[in-house]
Amino acid sequence: MLDGSPTRTMSYHPEVGAGVADIDLSERTALVTGATSGVGRETALALGRLGATVFVHGRDRDAGRRTASAIDDTSGNAVFFRADLAETDTVRRLADEIRARTDRLDVLVNNAGAHFSDGQLTDDGVEKTFAVNHLAPFVLTHDLRNLLSDDGRVVTVSSAVHRRADGTFDVTTLDGYDGLDAYAQSKLANALFTIGLARRLDGPTANCCHPGFVPSSGLWRDASVPVRLGVGVLARLPHRLVSGFVDTSATAAETLVYLAASPDAADVNGRYFSDCKPVEPSAAATDDRLVRELWSLSEELTDVSWPE
Repeated sequence: MLDGSPTRTMSYHPEVGAGVADIDLSERTALVTGATSGVGRETALALGRLGATVFVHGRDRDAGRRTASAIDDTSGNAVFFRADLAETDTVRRLADEIRARTDRLDVLVNNAGAHFSDGQLTDDGVEKTFAVNHLAPFVLTHDLRNLLSDDGRVVTVSSAVHRRADGTFDVTTLDGYDGLDAYAQSKLANALFTIGLARRLDGPTANCCHPGFVPSSGLWRDASVPVRLGVGVLARLPHRLVSGFVDTSATAAETLVYLAASPDAADVNGRYFSDCKPVEPSAAATDDRLVRELWSLSEELTDVSWPE
């Protein structure tokens, strides 16, 4: 949260905390993945209140329509797109649907994410956390890159949990699977992807961020019973008791909204943000060797080839 923001309440708006409440996005189009609940929904609503046309993505049709209707009731316009991001083919179909709807995209927020306590392989033969959290943004951004405006922005949601990861992307086997380790590796991949993407985009910028710890987020719906119980307790505690280490979905959306809308972030590229400020990620997250290796692995796993 930027200094001087008002007290956080249930009706708190993230664009206020991000310092962009007076920004006009009425001529901008944004796609927010995972926008039917949690941080993604708050981000989509904020961009809509700023006047943007918002493409709302999610898996739940009813929740997606509710989010789109809420945006339509403000200053924005919204269209809902339903897609499961676990498989490359469905990600590419989503991109096709977006391209059929618009010839310009100003903001792409890669927010959708998942955490699985039990290891699963997708039909593509890839560990599911890695597929949803990294390969989906990798493919979606590739397929939409030609729609990005010259001053467009790609915002990818990473996490401070990336610091737990060592960059060993053994993602075609479930041997020794640990849900938190898999999640951490996928969030490290988000940071490394951002650096590689920033080097390849000519005009648009790419940044990533840690939104905060949000117990109320749907991210934990597939976690183990003990994890779900723990975050459930934290989600129910009064915010004043846990505000030092727990965010609401609205306060966690601040940095995403800042990167999507703030003039101060317009020329920032390839950085990792927290609390609306650039911070240093782990050493692994800026390792050039890992950037190159992850990029090659991602192209191999998705059969997608990015131009250098």
